[in-house]
This record gives sequence, structure tokens and C-alpha cells, in this order.
Amino acid sequence: MKPLNVTLEPAQIAVGTDAGFSEALKQAFEGKVLQHQQDLYEAAKTHDLLLDLAPTGTGKTKASFSVICENPQGNVVYIAPTNALIDQQTAAAEAFVAAAGLPHVVKAASAQQIRRWRDDRVGKRSGEKLYNVLREPSILFPECGGGRPLLLVTNPDIFYYAAFFQYNPLDRGNLASVFYGSFATVIFDEFHLYDAKQLVSLLFYLVVSQVFGYFQNNRKVVLLTATPEPACDEALKVLQQSGVRVYRVDGQEKGGSLIPSQTAVALQLRAYLEKDEMIQTVVQQVCDRRQHFPQQQGAVILDSKDTLNRIHDGLKARGYQEDCGKITGNTPKDKRHDEAQKLVILATSTVDVGFNFEREIEGDRQNLDWLIFSARDRFSFWQRLGRVGRVLGKPKTEIPSEAIAYLPEAAWQDGLNESNSITGRQQLAETLEQLDCLQRPFLDIYWRSEAFLELARPLLELETSLDKTSGANLILVLYETLQRVLGGNRDWQYYRQRMKILQGAENIAKTDIGKLAKDWKYIKGGRNLVNNFLKTYYSEDWENVQQGNQSLDALESMILRSVEHLKKLKNHAILLKTSYAPLFRFRDSLFPNVTIEDPQGFLLDSCGETQLDPLHLLRFYEFASEGDRIVLTKRACQTYQLSFRLQVDNLEEFSNTQLAKLSAFPNCEITRRIGDDVRPTALLSQLTPPLMPGVIVKENRRNRWAICKLQKQGLTSYPITVQDAWGDTATYCFFPSLDGILAIASAGFALKCPDNEEFWCI
Repeated sequence: MKPLNVTLEPAQIAVGTDAGFSEALKQAFEGKVLQHQQDLYEAAKTHDLLLDLAPTGTGKTKASFSVICENPQGNVVYIAPTNALIDQQTAAAEAFVAAAGLPHVVKAASAQQIRRWRDDRVGKRSGEKLYNVLREPSILFPECGGGRPLLLVTNPDIFYYAAFFQYNPLDRGNLASVFYGSFATVIFDEFHLYDAKQLVSLLFYLVVSQVFGYFQNNRKVVLLTATPEPACDEALKVLQQSGVRVYRVDGQEKGGSLIPSQTAVALQLRAYLEKDEMIQTVVQQVCDRRQHFPQQQGAVILDSKDTLNRIHDGLKARGYQEDCGKITGNTPKDKRHDEAQKLVILATSTVDVGFNFEREIEGDRQNLDWLIFSARDRFSFWQRLGRVGRVLGKPKTEIPSEAIAYLPEAAWQDGLNESNSITGRQQLAETLEQLDCLQRPFLDIYWRSEAFLELARPLLELETSLDKTSGANLILVLYETLQRVLGGNRDWQYYRQRMKILQGAENIAKTDIGKLAKDWKYIKGGRNLVNNFLKTYYSEDWENVQQGNQSLDALESMILRSVEHLKKLKNHAILLKTSYAPLFRFRDSLFPNVTIEDPQGFLLDSCGETQLDPLHLLRFYEFASEGDRIVLTKRACQTYQLSFRLQVDNLEEFSNTQLAKLSAFPNCEITRRIGDDVRPTALLSQLTPPLMPGVIVKENRRNRWAICKLQKQGLTSYPITVQDAWGDTATYCFFPSLDGILAIASAGFALKCPDNEEFWCI
């Protein structure tokens, strides 16, 4: 693919004043106020939902803190996008509230930090601890005495699990009530990083705030991002039509004078290369810059940690070890600052948010003169491009910068090769918006598939808590508002019933057979699950009940008096629970991370342990495993291919009943190979869960194009070989976990649920 050269003009941002700021707030901004910061502060007086879309590195976080002044005695929750940023933003919040004279006590709350809170003060369970601290912070933090409000800095995972009633049953109701009712100011930082599922939780919180009157009681919600998602924009417009007062600011306002924020950038767009060629090319590009421009400072930002590590090795072999710093998710916090002082910084997506490439000795020009980066979508493209040539507040702003961006090859197939005369930032933005391969196609698709089933869980919990109160009628209002925001044609009763069945499945799945025989009627959701079970496996008897020829009690008694049938009921519950589990996790992953030792420093900068996705481990590394101990020994000479194997009783029956169907498959084994050479490892036996959720599809001439498109759009699939007891085999395409649900929703295959109900997709 032919590279494209684009010249980007210098970027500017409007300067504001501190007019209307209190003396304390002026101190917090240190007399340097941009127009978007001033506008956001003023808009908070008359608006409920505030979006700051100013470019990366222009003070959106500080602008969001100013909104706290509208509720100076109210609690605040700040949702930082990653655990790595929690401590950083906690320090930033402490500095701001101190300078602004706000009374808040700032506390960080990652899962690890919550576990360390004293059991004797706030309880043993994580949910119990978090609830008790939010209810009465002074129990654990004496400085919160006297009614001082709390500013809690946490992550999206904790926010999701609290607001969606996902904590321990003993704590979930209490904790959800605190998260819905106790915060006067709510700040979501870098919310463009949220995927489809995660955005659903954010929008749900906004709709609850509207329907339950929290906005009317002066709650302020701030959303921060430099790259807003179009589909999310449309949802927010619906909220605005529902009465939410929305304000947007993007830093381009002309209310004051303009000052430079980014230099001119000579940008080259290239197609992503095969791994080995990519490594060699980037190593040479960095070496050329070190040789010809030894005083310049630059960075390489790539998505692949393994590719980045090999580039680091290549530069080390060329004699540039002392010049190069490396920052990945495994780099200790205390070393990141030191690594950032090097002339060349090699980094993964760890630096995409909240990392400013600050130097101990700040120069009078940009900190990064050049940047080489990859981008899977236009959001990461603009986020990373915004790192080079930053000159906000610098004396020298006229020295141009350079950047090389590696985009998916599909960008040229989508028409980028026809755009030979792109001039300027605006035209580049318009061009990239037209490229399908740089979009996030599954946001809208997810909303139109089973998102409402995910939302049904907190809705059902809220309905139960409001039963026989004056607020009970708000549940239907809440659901109908969500329908307008997300789309969807099914009514609340449909999803209410489906969620009750899944609720019963979750509870029956963990009940032993002896207790189940006696107490199934009293298990929450139990009767709903039993009726679903009878309808699925005893359809003729169920039809007799529907026609009045047999009583439901008689059918239940006849079926459930048998231990064999009770075991079948429990297996049905486990199947349903496992199939739908990916819908109710904030971050979906096929397997939990494993702990690996890295004595030779393939991933870590020094010897030690780290957490790693086992699929990444299987593809890219050789290792020795003994029990729970996994030690990296070397990088794989060739990337391993992964596939699955599934044993069934009868292949023909499997093909007729299980294809293109959301399910969970027993004894589904993962294998790794190079070509036809299978490479076994003891680790694989640890990666064979009792049931593997997903969708298996038969590839044929009619759907091959659709499967290829799904794969190009980023959905993960694997070959799966299915063999029966007679030795007959067939190879299919397996979309595991949440990818299975999205594949069906996107491609429109005929799909059934495990209980043969219709999988709903508009």
C-alpha cells in the first residue's frame, strides 16, 4: 500500500479568563484558564450533564473538578479509566481541593486498595467495606469527621458492579443505593475507552439520574473525552429530549484569544506490516532519527507488547539501549518517570490516557518531536497523534513535528488510497470518519441485541426494592426511557421474565440436589426457571398445561420427584447461567490471567512476576509450567495458532441442534500448533472449564464473507474440530464468550438461546 503524506497545520486553543471564579478557585487554576475550562464552570450552574471534548492534554480533568463547586458539601465520585490512573488522579484531586478551599477528603478505591481496608473497622467483604466507608467515611478515615464530604477516585469496574447490583447478595442492594443516591458530582474520565457494554452502564446511570429526580436535585455529571463516539452522541441527544440539560464544550470556542497547543505535524499514513517486517522497519526508522537528529526526542506507541519488546531488543542490538526507555502495563509506577526521561520512549496503550511524557528539565519546545504509532480505530489515532508536538504554555511553538501512523490495511481497501490530496486536520478527520475499518461497529449492534437483558438485572433489583412504594411506577418509565436512548422493540415484561429465569438459573446452579428437592419453590427465581425447564424439555406436557388438560402443580410434582430429573434441572440452570455470563461482566475475557515469572526480562524490565492473558502466553512464548508455577523461557520463533476441540456423542445431532446457537459447550479443549504440529503443554489442561460459552457456526459459501467481515472488525474466532464417539469429525468456526453474541447480532444468523427461546435482535 502506498504511504500517504499529510501536512497538519498547527493547532490552537482559546484562552479564557478567571472572571466569575472565587479567589480560591483562581488559585487552583494558577491564573491559567482556558476558554473550555471557564465555559464548563459557568455551564455547571444551569446544566445537568456536561461534556468536555477539548483536545488531549488541555486540562479537562481540572475543568471537571471545578464543577464540584456547584455542590461544595456533596460527595463526589471520579471514575478514572484504569487502575494505573487512580493514584495519579487522586493526587491531582487532592491538590485541586486544597487550592480551591473545598472541604473534601480524597480517597482512592481500587479493588486492591479496598481489600486492604481494615476488616475490624468496615467488615471483611469488599462490598461491605465499600458501603460502610461511603455511608460513614470517618469509621476508617478519621479526617472525614465533622461531616466532611468524600471525593472517591475509583475505576469503571467497581462503579459498574456497584450500580448493577453485582456485589455479594448481602451487600449489593445497600451499595447500589449509595452509588445511585449519594454522589452530588459524578465525573467519568476518558469515557471513549468504554466498549459497548461499558457505555450501556454509563447511559443507564444517566437515565436513572433523570427518571429518579437526581438531576432535579442538582446532581452534576461530567463526561471527559477528546474523541466522542457518534452512537453515544445520538443517545445523549435522546436524553436531552427527555429533559436532561446537556452542555458541550470542545476547546474551539472563540471567546478569547487563541494560543498554540500543538505544532504543525508532517504525518505519514502507512499500512500495518507483518510482524517481523514491522519490527525491522520501526527499528530502522528510530535509528535513522537518532543518527540524523540526535537532539530530538520521540516515542513509539504500539498495541502489541510483544512487537514493542522485540523493537526494544533490536535497538539494544544497534547500541541504543541507553537512549531508549520502555513503558508498558508491567512497568512499575516508580520507574515510569525514569523511563520517560530517555530520548526515545517505547510504549504500549498504557500511555494513552493520563501520561504526559513530562521531563524533569522542561524544555522551551515540545517534549516529543516525532512519533511512530499504530491505531486500530480513529479514537486511538487522534489520542496518540495528540501526544506529539504539544506546545501549550511553551515559549517555542513554531518548530514542526513528524509522525508515522500505521493503520489497518483495510483502510486502503476502504478508499484511503483514493485520498491523495488530504490537506489539514479537518479534512483528515472527515476522511477517517468514512473508513469502516476505523469505526467501532459493535456499539450500536450490542445495543440492538441483548443489552436490555443486561439492563434487566438492575431494573429487576430496583423494582423489588420499590415494591409497594410510590416509586414503583418509575420502573416502567425508566425502561421506556432506556428504550428511547438505546432502541429496542420488546416491552419490559419480556425482559423482566427472561431475567427472572436467569435469576433462577444462577440460584439453582449453586444449590445441591438434596436442598433443591425440598426448597426449589422458595429459591429466588426458582419457579420461573422450573417452568422454563419444563417448557424446554417436556414440551408435550407443557402444552397440555397450557390447554388446561393438566395442572402445572401436577406436572411439577411428577417431574421434580425424581433425582434424575432434578440433576437435569440443575444442569439446565448451569447451561443457562454460563451461556449468559459474558453479558454480566464489565470486562469480558475468555480466561482469567495467569501469574508468570519472567527471569530473562521478556516482559518485565527486571526479574519478577506479572499477570498475563494465557492466550497471549500460548501464542508468543515458550515456557515451563509445573503446578501453578509458569516461567518464561524464550520467545516463540513462530507465532502459534490456537484452535479448539470438542467431543460430542453424535456429530449429526450436534450439527442439527447446536450450530448458530448461543450455548455453553462441555469439555471444550484448546490446542496450540504450528502448521500441523501440535504443541501440548500442561497449561492447556488448566484452560478447560466445565463449560465454554459461545456460538459455533458452520462456514459455507453463503456466510463466508460475513465471517471474514466480523474477523476484520475485531471479533475473535477460532477453528473448532468437533468429533463424536464414532470418529466422525467436522471443523467449524467458534466465536467464544461475548464475541459469539456480537457475531450473531452483527451477521444476522438464525439464533436460538439454550432454552430454544428466540434470541432478540432488531
